[in-house]
Amino acid sequence: MANGCLFYVIGPSGSGKDSLMVYARAQLAGNPKVVFAHRYITRPHDAGGENHVALTEEEFESRLQAGLFAMHWSSHGCHYGIGSEINMWLAKGCNVVMNGSRAHLPYAREQYPELCPLWIQVSTEVLEARLRARGRETGEQIQERLQRAAFFRVQVGDLVIGNDGSLEEAGEKLIILVSPKATASCA
Repeated sequence: MANGCLFYVIGPSGSGKDSLMVYARAQLAGNPKVVFAHRYITRPHDAGGENHVALTEEEFESRLQAGLFAMHWSSHGCHYGIGSEINMWLAKGCNVVMNGSRAHLPYAREQYPELCPLWIQVSTEVLEARLRARGRETGEQIQERLQRAAFFRVQVGDLVIGNDGSLEEAGEKLIILVSPKATASCA
């Protein structure tokens, strides 16, 4: 049995990663060959739009010491982990979709050389409007996020979904890319 493909979804805060993954997950709920990995995060379960497993600092450290994370990183004052269960899912031929970190991408590529980075891109104008609309950051923090978004670059061979339009339009593109019949180039 061939291994599945690991889709490492990345993009700036406000690009719509979480919304797109929620959309695709709902549409693919009956497909046993596509699995969406939860992130384990040291933040409350009701923070942000992401369906994640909330852990205390102590719980996170305990799981880290037990080797229960396939990968982990820290960002914006929180710790993030992807459970080692993704290795079993990949070995069983499932395509795994995960919410990654742009800064951690080089390390993820080392651990999973055949992973498929999947960038969610939006124009600077749309990104700024979305960040302002959600009201979580100050004007200065929004400018910092916009500058950070411009810092990271797509590499040749990475997959890209533009998300300036409707959720359905970009969501359908995500579904097509992560569905098993479309992943021959990932293996």
